[in-house]
Amino acid sequence: MTDKADPDALPAWQRALLAALVPAEDAIDRVRSRIDRRFGLNRPRHISAYRGFGDADHVELMGRVLADPQLSGPGDNDSRWRNLYASYKRFETDEVPNEPLVLEYGPARAEPSSDDEGYFNATLPGQPGVDALWAAASVSLADGSLRTPLEVLLVGADATVGVISDIDDTLLESSITDWKVAAQLTFLHNARTRKPLKGAAKLYQALQAGADGRGRVPIFYVSSSPWNLHGLLQDFMALNGIPNGPMFLRDFGLDAGKFIKSPGHGHKLERVRRLVARFPQLRWVLLGDSGQSDAGLYARVAQEFGDRIAAIYIRDVDEAVDTPLDLAVNAQMQLVAQTRVPMMLASDSSAIARHAAQLGLIDEGWVAAIDAEVLRDAARPTLGQAASDAAIDGKSE
Repeated sequence: MTDKADPDALPAWQRALLAALVPAEDAIDRVRSRIDRRFGLNRPRHISAYRGFGDADHVELMGRVLADPQLSGPGDNDSRWRNLYASYKRFETDEVPNEPLVLEYGPARAEPSSDDEGYFNATLPGQPGVDALWAAASVSLADGSLRTPLEVLLVGADATVGVISDIDDTLLESSITDWKVAAQLTFLHNARTRKPLKGAAKLYQALQAGADGRGRVPIFYVSSSPWNLHGLLQDFMALNGIPNGPMFLRDFGLDAGKFIKSPGHGHKLERVRRLVARFPQLRWVLLGDSGQSDAGLYARVAQEFGDRIAAIYIRDVDEAVDTPLDLAVNAQMQLVAQTRVPMMLASDSSAIARHAAQLGLIDEGWVAAIDAEVLRDAARPTLGQAASDAAIDGKSE
């Protein structure tokens, strides 16, 4: 279910390290699984149902089986210690391997089992005639317990545009270029205390509404963040009015494409390629940021798919100054210019909105609302200030 890089694409030293470590990890997992079964340990207590997607032909459902009960939702006044504990629990998950499951979507049914890391996925037949952006599926253990609803995004036959967006520093400010601030935001804050980038919520609402205002544009999210943060990101989007969409994150482990990462965030590139190929009737809007490798990844997609890409927007993570990051994006923009795909290094959501309106991707009526939200969001404390406040509050506790 998780995207995995080609081991042959890794440097020689990484391949050698994987060859030594992966068998050891697999052996440990097998021993642990046998002990758990023998003594009745590590039983499933929670199913994380990730959002699925598909169309009238078929849908793809996915999630993870865990032995940890779900924590309660975040609070506005949660201390940094509670947030730190919640972060620890997110990363210290005990997955349940080889657990038989039942997935249901309409009359269709599948019976997969979770893999060695507790993940599951299945492809089920679609339901022709369903006219909605979202549909309902479910997952449960084989005996029917832990029944959990699973949302499914449906791409309609009349859909013409789709959106693929990065998350960190594209939608959610994570200060990824400042590791100290990024670490505090990851471990000492929660979905209520973290905020979207200026104007992002309205911008994504406008993109989903589409130029026709029907609200049927599908949005997908790709990120280098681990699957352990799925719940936090889902809560963050719901709390801030950001449109729902399937998220494709990363797994940690010793397999190729997990803990030892492939160069250039290749899993994101492969996921974008798969989505573009999966829905050939759509032209795609791609959103990323200048802090990582999004510009280069999207440039490759533009070169491969040409006019299937409607526009590329790269948020400038340090718009106040010119930096080597900007030069790197500008170099990619020159390559993309040869494809005639519009590409923009954007200072904020207002700039993206105006450009998207000119291309007919959103209704012009949204621009004023996005401008107003940018101004409101600009009045918030910066995340650097928030991180400093958290440290000060922690000292006073």
